Amino acid sequence: MSSKTATILKEHPLEDLAGQLFCPAAFIHDDEAGIEDMERLIREQKIGGITFFHSRASAATNYEKKEVISYADSLEKLKQLISRYQAISEIPLLISIDAEWGLAMRVEETPQYPYAITLGSLDEQYDDLIFEAGYQIGRDLKSAGIDFNLAPVVDINTNPQNPVIGYRSFGASREKVFQKAAQYCEGLARAGVANSLKHFPGHGDTAVDSHLGLPVIGKSRKELEEQELYPFKKLIAKGVDSVMVGHLAVPALSGHDTLPATLSEKIIKGVLREEMNFEGVVISDALNMHSVSKLYPEKGLLELKAFQAGNDMLCFSENIKEGKEKILRNCSEASIREAVERILSLKEKVGTLESKKPIGEPDHEKAKDINTRIAQKSIVSLKIKTPEISPDTVVLVGEHKRENGFLKTLETSQKFTAIRVDKHTGNLNLSTQNEIVVALYPPHVKPAGNFGYSDENLEMLKGLTERHRVTFLVFGNHYSVQVIPGIKDAANILFCGQHLKAFQKTAARILNGELTPEGKLPFGL
Repeated sequence: MSSKTATILKEHPLEDLAGQLFCPAAFIHDDEAGIEDMERLIREQKIGGITFFHSRASAATNYEKKEVISYADSLEKLKQLISRYQAISEIPLLISIDAEWGLAMRVEETPQYPYAITLGSLDEQYDDLIFEAGYQIGRDLKSAGIDFNLAPVVDINTNPQNPVIGYRSFGASREKVFQKAAQYCEGLARAGVANSLKHFPGHGDTAVDSHLGLPVIGKSRKELEEQELYPFKKLIAKGVDSVMVGHLAVPALSGHDTLPATLSEKIIKGVLREEMNFEGVVISDALNMHSVSKLYPEKGLLELKAFQAGNDMLCFSENIKEGKEKILRNCSEASIREAVERILSLKEKVGTLESKKPIGEPDHEKAKDINTRIAQKSIVSLKIKTPEISPDTVVLVGEHKRENGFLKTLETSQKFTAIRVDKHTGNLNLSTQNEIVVALYPPHVKPAGNFGYSDENLEMLKGLTERHRVTFLVFGNHYSVQVIPGIKDAANILFCGQHLKAFQKTAARILNGELTPEGKLPFGL
């Protein structure tokens, strides 16, 4: 134990130390009343950390249910709130955020890096690019005053219909998930930012979104060890800061059909602590998620159960006062001190206890450079090694207002007619007999409702594949091609990973014959 951690443990009463277990949600765009409520929690309950979300409309269980308003000043407001909250906390707060693909996951007008599924398309010889992305994400977080990234996702996405993981996973191969997550973690570490592997013991083979219900994984212990648990075990052996436990039932590990892993002592203290020898911080997934939040009507009981199961930090707790009282009344002083020691040690490791002011700004130019190099190595051509073509027609389908640099770059070498179809277009008769390009911009990143494509557009795409030789370009979630009728009959499919400008320009250069795609699809179709 370091001297700083030992001093805090010695000087603060147990009642105050117990507050370190709690990591409630804060909102960048909150009203003054909400901000003052958070300040009261900091002063009165002595909380240990805060997890930032964009706004109440976008947080966890409410995500995609309400219209999320975009603000131009989110980053500055985030910095101001962090400074304001840190100023009144006796023990510096561990500030965390979900930044799997950078600050942009929660904060507008900040650098966005590729989704994990795009990084999963890189051949292993280019995995150093993942390290670079992780490092730069860490630098961006540090510049805002954030020391703890709730990433990466190390779930193996073996279920193509997974409603919540999908594009957030590095793919369907356990070895690739391990290797690429390791590079990401090393990049964060180089920047001085803590990581958190999620969602233990593995959320990849589920068909239920744990924000809304309880997924159940009915696999045997042997199957879990060969798949879901593999990347966690390998990464823990290398050394990681934190593991986030997911809200999913795993009967083969817990011995209970409906007990969430977050509340299972057998899973956390047994599998994670004793079998895998994990000594770092265990943090729960958000306790406001419907898969657990409805289990205990009595305030504070969920927090008590989660701590007793082995979680050190209770994320998005909504009943801190009551939870703290129940933990102090029902749990041993030794168990509380052990958990707090782990939390304080993590704070010390990443510099939180030094109370230094953030330095610098997120680096947009560096992000542009990294994204361009990743695009050049991650775009996948499924059927043709050198997919250079000269279409006279390019059809843009879906959320094509996201088109950014693709057409302009393509025009540098080719003449063609660009057709943007609206969502009500159910038929498109083209006079051309030449091969056409269809650029797909999936309206939604998640699979619900066919990724947001209208029934009319899907019918139109079916007609195009029946009448024409089509090359599809997918500027979005790779898995979205599975809802496109006739996709198997396409002349070719280019998985471009993102609608970020760097990826659109690179895709056009591939069609122009300037570049050869080198990516490998990280799952089977």
